[in-house]
Amino acid sequence: MSEFSDTHSPAPDPLLRIRGLRKSFGVQTVLHGIDLDVPRGDVTVILGPSGSGKSTLLRCINHLVKPDAGFVELDGTIIGYRPVGADSGRVRRLQELPAREITRQRARIGMVFQQFNLFPHLTVLENLVEAPVALRRASRKDAAATARELLERVGLAGREDAYPKQLSGGQQQRVAIARALALKPELLLFDEPTSALDPELVGEVLRVVKDLALGGMSMIVVTHEIGFAREVADTVVFIDGGRILESGRPADVLTSAVHERTRAFLEAVL
Repeated sequence: MSEFSDTHSPAPDPLLRIRGLRKSFGVQTVLHGIDLDVPRGDVTVILGPSGSGKSTLLRCINHLVKPDAGFVELDGTIIGYRPVGADSGRVRRLQELPAREITRQRARIGMVFQQFNLFPHLTVLENLVEAPVALRRASRKDAAATARELLERVGLAGREDAYPKQLSGGQQQRVAIARALALKPELLLFDEPTSALDPELVGEVLRVVKDLALGGMSMIVVTHEIGFAREVADTVVFIDGGRILESGRPADVLTSAVHERTRAFLEAVL
């Protein structure tokens, strides 16, 4: 059981609230008290050097990694925990939820990884159908119908019976996006979705992400694609050393960064 204190004034009705999030692995502290709000329908792009804590932050959001302190709240529900005891001085105790309840919560937060993580022994259609049937209790017929609609949406209509090894990396990543959408998540996380792709395949994946943004999907995207951040993001966040050093509109952060470390990073990657 852990403790958290919520003393911040939140943005009006954000979809996601992160307060005081800390995580260490052994003696190395990876996240140093992260605070972040993500409004509904917002595309938040997270930039930062390798090892800055970006991926750990995403994994704490959906409780794939258990934070040491702080909390993540999605639409009013704390992810991975339930508050217990009296609310005294806005400090409460948190008790971790059973694994089954965490899995149900996690279905509300879709995640697309760097390495696709498709099941190689299942067809494209089967990769999309399994989770809605298991977690959302959808009928297999309805889940298959939704899967075909999603495959058309990501430009892969007609590839339902293919196996992952028969697809290019860009196609596999688009299947992974469709699979995340099949659970009808409230928030979608992308962990460097183009980093494992050959350069000529990056564009086809980013086009799908842009289409989702235009459709109002709430997203957090960890990426080094500065052009994508400039074009699509509502908010750009720069993280270094497990701390948010800068956050704001793309035009402000990418062209008029205040923090010297942000400017140095952008000069190195542009």
